[in-house]
Amino acid sequence: MKLLHNPRCSKSREALAALTTRGLSPEIINYLTQPLNEAAIRTLIAQLGIAPLALVRTKEALWQEQFAQAALDDDAIIAALTAHPRLIERPILIYQNRAAIGRPLENIFTLLDTPA
Repeated sequence: MKLLHNPRCSKSREALAALTTRGLSPEIINYLTQPLNEAAIRTLIAQLGIAPLALVRTKEALWQEQFAQAALDDDAIIAALTAHPRLIERPILIYQNRAAIGRPLENIFTLLDTPA
């Protein structure tokens, strides 16, 4: 079990606290200091079962300024996420080769409670 975590994000801290309260100790990956490479982002998108754009924090100023008005295909979106990890939604729990974005937090518990 891994948690893609940003310690400065309240939702990310909330997810970690909720997991800890359940007696779980996920491996913490601070994806801002340990950025995911392109292959890892592609794997994550597959584990989430989403389109690349759904992984983007589209309200982030960087996205709005540099990417929102461009016609980007999936490869360009993945390249943007690779180059700018702060654009990745958070928190994300990876468990049994599946993943869930913890917005809302219940998504993480649904992932944990659903058999693989």
